[in-house]
Amino acid sequence: MKKRVKKWLTNFWQNVILPHNWLRQLNTRQGFFNWIVVLLTFKTILAYGADFEWLHVQEPIQVLLMLINPIGFALVLFSLTLFIKPRQLYYGAVLILDTVMSLLLYLNVIYFREFSDFLSVNTVLGYNTINQGGKAAGAISFGFHDVFFWIDIVVIIALMLVRKIKLDAQTLPRFKPFKIFTVGLFVLTANILVADIDRPQLLTRQFDREYMVKYLGLGPFMMYDAFNTYQTSQVRKSATPEEFTQVKNYVTKHYAAINPEFYGKAKGKNVIVIHLESFQQMSIDRKINGQEVTPFLNSIYHNQSTIAFDNFFNQVGQGKTSDAENMLETSTFGLPQGSLFSKLGNDQTFQAMPAILKQRAGYSSAVFHGNTGTFWNRNNVYKHMGYQNWVSGDYFDVTGQKATTWGLKDKLLFKGSIPYLENLQQPFYSKYITVTNHTPYTLDREDKDPNFVTSNSGSKIVDNYFVTNHYLDQSVKEFFTYLEKSGLAKNTMVVLYGDHYGISNTDAKYLAPMLGKDANQWNDLDNANLQRVPFMVYIPGMKQGYIDHRYGAEIDVAPTIEHLLGISSKRYIQFGQDMLSKQHSEVVAFRNKDWITPDYASLSGRYWNVKTNIMIDTPTPDQQKLFDTIQKGVNEKLDMSDNLNQKNLLRFYKPKGFKTVDPKDYDYGKKATIARLKEDNKSLGKASKSLFSKRHNRSTLSQYVTDAPEANDQQTDSTRVLPRNADDWSQSE
Repeated sequence: MKKRVKKWLTNFWQNVILPHNWLRQLNTRQGFFNWIVVLLTFKTILAYGADFEWLHVQEPIQVLLMLINPIGFALVLFSLTLFIKPRQLYYGAVLILDTVMSLLLYLNVIYFREFSDFLSVNTVLGYNTINQGGKAAGAISFGFHDVFFWIDIVVIIALMLVRKIKLDAQTLPRFKPFKIFTVGLFVLTANILVADIDRPQLLTRQFDREYMVKYLGLGPFMMYDAFNTYQTSQVRKSATPEEFTQVKNYVTKHYAAINPEFYGKAKGKNVIVIHLESFQQMSIDRKINGQEVTPFLNSIYHNQSTIAFDNFFNQVGQGKTSDAENMLETSTFGLPQGSLFSKLGNDQTFQAMPAILKQRAGYSSAVFHGNTGTFWNRNNVYKHMGYQNWVSGDYFDVTGQKATTWGLKDKLLFKGSIPYLENLQQPFYSKYITVTNHTPYTLDREDKDPNFVTSNSGSKIVDNYFVTNHYLDQSVKEFFTYLEKSGLAKNTMVVLYGDHYGISNTDAKYLAPMLGKDANQWNDLDNANLQRVPFMVYIPGMKQGYIDHRYGAEIDVAPTIEHLLGISSKRYIQFGQDMLSKQHSEVVAFRNKDWITPDYASLSGRYWNVKTNIMIDTPTPDQQKLFDTIQKGVNEKLDMSDNLNQKNLLRFYKPKGFKTVDPKDYDYGKKATIARLKEDNKSLGKASKSLFSKRHNRSTLSQYVTDAPEANDQQTDSTRVLPRNADDWSQSE
C-alpha cells in the first residue's frame, strides 16, 4: 500500500506539478479549465489572508471551510463552459468569466480596505453612496500584492497571443462536463451543510456579511445576496399606494391619544437611551445571598423621577438585538424570518426617531457601541434612519483585556464615548448599546466585584448571568455619576430598556427556584413571563415618578418617548402606542403571533389563565370569542407591519414636515466624524450648544471616574473581539 501511494505521489509530482508540465496542461481544454479554477482559488485565499484578515477564523472547522469554499463554487461556475463545443467560444467564455470573477474579488478587496465590509448588490448598484465624503477614486488604497489578482490573466492572454497556448479543438468526453459539474455541486452542497451545522440558521438569519463569507465563500455570498435582492425587488415592485393607505388607516384607527399629564414633560431635554443587553426584568430588585444584583438600577427604578414599567415585554424575532433597535426607532416589528436590518436595511425607507427628532425639534444624534460597525448591517441602516454619528468599536482601543469576544467592555465604552458625546450639539438623541452582559456571561476576574457572591444554581450560565448583571449595573452607575458631575444630568432624559431575554428556556430549570417556581412544573406561561425586560424613563426634576403595572412592549417605546418630548406621533406610521396613554391597549403581540394580556395568553396554540398560571383546556364560548378577537387583532397588526416593511410602503408617504432621509448625507469614518464635530462647534461659535463649547472648549473627560482595571492598559496587537453578530448564541467560537 505504501509503495502504491508513493508511486502515485511521485507520478503526480513529475507529470502534473513540475513546471515543465504546465504548458502542456494549458494546451488542453481540461488542463486550461483546471488551471483557471486553481488560480482563482489561490487568488481568493490570497484575498482572505492579505486583505480580509483571514476572516477571523477561530476553529479548525472554520479554517477548513474557508479553504474549501472557493473550490466548489469555482468548479460549478466554470464547469458550465465545458459544455461549449466551438473552441473560440469556449476559451472566450472562460477568460471573460475569469476576468469578471477576478474583478468582483478585487472590488471586494478595495471596498473592504476602506469600509471593512463586503460588496452587496445594492452597494454596487448605488456606487454614489459608497463614494461618499469626498472619497475619490484616486484616494483608493492599493497593496503591493494587488498585481497577483491580475497577473495570471495577463500572462495567459500573452501566451495565447504568441501561440504558446493553442486553442484545443478536442471537446471533453460526452459526460465529463456533467461529472465535473456534479463534483463541484457536491463540494458546494457539503460546504453549505457543514456551515449550517456549525452555525445554525446561517441563511435564514443572515448574519454579518463577514460571517457569511467565512462560511460560504465570496461567490456564494454574492449569489445569495443577489437572489435576496431580486426577491425583495420583486416583492416591492408589486407594492401600490393603495396598500399603504390600508396600513395608514389601520394605524390611524389604533392611535392612542396623548396623556396631558405627561405630554411634553421632558420637552427640549437631551435623550440618552441605554440598551441593556440581554437584561431581564427579573434581575431588578433581585437579591442573591442577601446582596442586590443591581443596586444602582434598583435605585433608578424606584426613583421619584422615574416612570418604570414592570410588565414590559420584548418582542424580538430572529433579528434579536436588531429587532429591538428597529422597534425602538421606528415602532414597526422585525421580520417573520431573519433580520430586517440585514435583509432590507440597505435601501429601506425609515421614518425613525433620529430623523423625527432632528426635523421636529433640532436634535443631533449618535449611537455608541463597542462592537464592529458592520454588525447587523448597522453601518448602512443607521444612515437610512438619519443617525448623524455612528461611533462603533472601530473607534476604540479593543485590544488586550479591554474587550470580551462581543466588544469593548461597558465601563470602557461609556468612558470612551465622552469625547464624542460632549461635542454633540444639544439637544441630542444618543443611544448606548452595551455588550458585556451577553451569553455566556464570562468576565475577567479583575472586573468582578469581590464583595458580590453569585448564585450556586448548578448552571454556569445562570450564575455568570448575575455576575455580568452586577458589572452592567456598576457601568451605568459610573455613567450617571459623570452626567451629574458634568452638568448634563439636569437637562437629560435617560431611557433604559432590555432588548431580549438572557436566560433561555434551556436553563430555566436552574433559575426556577430563585423565582419561587418548581423546576419540574416550569411551563410555557412561565417562559413567556420571563420575556419581561426593563423599561424605565428617568426625567430629572420630575416628582410624579411611579411603577406602572400596565402591559406593554418594545413596539410602544417610540411614541412614548416622542410624547414625553412634546412631539405628537400621530402623523407617523407607528404600530405601538404611548404607554402613558389612557387608551393604551394591553395586548402584547409576540413576533411568532403568540400573545399575552393581564388576564390570558395564547402560547404555542394553547390558552392560559395568566392570573392562575393554569392552562385552559376547554375555553367557554365567551372566552373563545374573546381569544379569537385578540388573535385576529394580533395577526392583523403583524401582517400590516410586515407588509409595510417588506414592500417598503413608506416610500409612498410623506408626513407633514418630514423630509425623506438621504443616506449619502452621512459619513461614519472616524476622521470624518471627529472633523465634523469640531467644525460644528467652530462654525457655530458662541451659538454652539455642545457641552464642550459651554465649558469654553474644555473637555469633561477628566470628570469621568471608572474603576475598570483595563482603563490605562497600553494598546496591544491582539484583540478578543470576534467577527460575529452580537446576537449569535453559538458558544463554539
